[in-house]
Amino acid sequence: MTPAPEDIPGADQRVAHEQLTAKLGIEITRWDADRLVGTMPVKGNRQPYGLLHGGANAALAETLGSVAAAMHAAPERLAVGLELSCTHHRAVTEGSVTGVCTPVHRGRSTATYEIVISDEQGRRACTARLTCFLKDAPKV
Repeated sequence: MTPAPEDIPGADQRVAHEQLTAKLGIEITRWDADRLVGTMPVKGNRQPYGLLHGGANAALAETLGSVAAAMHAAPERLAVGLELSCTHHRAVTEGSVTGVCTPVHRGRSTATYEIVISDEQGRRACTARLTCFLKDAPKV
């Protein structure tokens, strides 16, 4: 299931048609506060040498971590990315990748997640770590 803006706490509905997740083919398949899982195809997300683009890995990682942080922060707070680091371990050239996001720290003002991205054979392709700042939601 592709994450729809209405599924993400605090998402701005005015820019719903501009979501990067749809362009990259990211689908969240498990919505759980302790384990968020998503997939992304390699096709359409390659760099010039035919490999999955490292920026696509980063976008998958930030999507999963940000949604997990938003679930933790809602409804009083919103999650915004503060820092993302990615280590690319293995090239992926076909099929799809799966990202598994688990919490490292969930506090009042920050939340940090580890996102492990694997290929279809279960081999780790990328390890990412995302920290989000949890800010007060605007008063409506």
